[in-house]
Amino acid sequence: MALDAEERPSQPITKFESMLKTDDVYFFDSEDFEDIIHHYLNNGKISLAKKAIKIGLQQHPNAIELKLLHVEVLVFEDKLEAAQNLLDELQIIDNSNEEIYIQRANIFSKKNNHPEAVKLLEKALDLTDDAFDIYSLLGMEYLFMDDFEMAKKSFMKCVDFDDEDYASLYNVVYCFEFLEDHDGAILYLNDYLEENPYCEVAWHQLGKQYYYKKMYKEALTAYDFAIISDDTFLGAYFEKGKVLEKQGKFNEAIENYETTISIEDPTSHAYLRIGKCHEKLGNTEIAKKFFYQTVHEDPQLDKGWLAITDLYFRLGNFKKAEHYIKKALTIDEENPQYWKKSGKINLELHKKEEAEYAFKQAVEFGNYDLDTWLLWADLNIENKEYHAAIEILLQARIFHTDEATILYQLSGLYSLVHNSERAKILLAEAIILDADGLPDFKIAYPIFCETEWMKMIFEEYKKTSK
Repeated sequence: MALDAEERPSQPITKFESMLKTDDVYFFDSEDFEDIIHHYLNNGKISLAKKAIKIGLQQHPNAIELKLLHVEVLVFEDKLEAAQNLLDELQIIDNSNEEIYIQRANIFSKKNNHPEAVKLLEKALDLTDDAFDIYSLLGMEYLFMDDFEMAKKSFMKCVDFDDEDYASLYNVVYCFEFLEDHDGAILYLNDYLEENPYCEVAWHQLGKQYYYKKMYKEALTAYDFAIISDDTFLGAYFEKGKVLEKQGKFNEAIENYETTISIEDPTSHAYLRIGKCHEKLGNTEIAKKFFYQTVHEDPQLDKGWLAITDLYFRLGNFKKAEHYIKKALTIDEENPQYWKKSGKINLELHKKEEAEYAFKQAVEFGNYDLDTWLLWADLNIENKEYHAAIEILLQARIFHTDEATILYQLSGLYSLVHNSERAKILLAEAIILDADGLPDFKIAYPIFCETEWMKMIFEEYKKTSK
């Protein structure tokens, strides 16, 4: 019985593997060897590909395509000099073979010389009638160069060649997103959908663009069309759930997250979102159950541990909150938000040293929120470490130049370290900046009550500012 066309490529592969198990030597034509080598390369079986190349070149020593596949393996193994030498030999024989230029481009790309790789790929374009793969490679080179406009155009060419090339479609949308051109992405995807109305991938990506623009009604419509196109498309249900959450429709959101679990094995992210919805519905115990399922499913998902932390923090169970924030920090010890949360928990537990260390870590890892600086400074003020508090607030002022709160605190601190001139200047600046009018210092800035001198200075400015 004749084999189907799809089965034919397996015949030389089966024959080749049979030959390797015996001492027999079978003859293959060069095209068969190309199929065998491509099969092994596509499946990551490099050692078998190398055996096929070696035997293939023994049987067909002048086969340029087999030599080019040898070059491809050499480049993959970072044997760039050997690959370059072989390409030099091949170019003398066939100067118009586009694959030579493609492999030279791969070598330059490996050396991080992406502009030169682009030049060689453009040369290859001039020599070929089949430009699809070259445009894909060009797109990647432009991405390496952070030239998202040119990368986008290259990947668009790939989609023009093959409208089912979803990898390139994703890359086009990625470029639009990086360029923050969500309107452009929406226009492009709508044009694409005019020709491909049942493409769930495009509907899904369109929904995400509407979501970024807070056009939630349009996003829901796009996700519904993605589901109509493929009712097993998990991403559409999940993203639809996120939109419904934004709209406060938590029960409907839960239904969509639960659908993802019914279609495939449950994911930690689905459990987490379901837990968040129940928390917002006031179903604390159910939320807690789903948060624990989240970390059971994926113990390395730090957001799961943080969700449990936040829940216990809101419930006032700070000991348990401390336990779980430590879990999150074990997974991501450089997350500034986790350190800030740790600082707040330790404050509630009256662990001042641990709290100060946590706020310091939060700032070092990039959390520059005003309240982080102020909480850190307050701990030093409580310990009468006034100079340390001044240094903290001077750093804070770099990030919050127009915050009167910082200046009031600094003014009070400078008075306590007997720098009256600096205290006066900062108090004057604070009063000018304070759009809300002078605060009740006894409540807002008790530091001003530390010295009679400071009270007198404040009363003086209070009179002159009327």
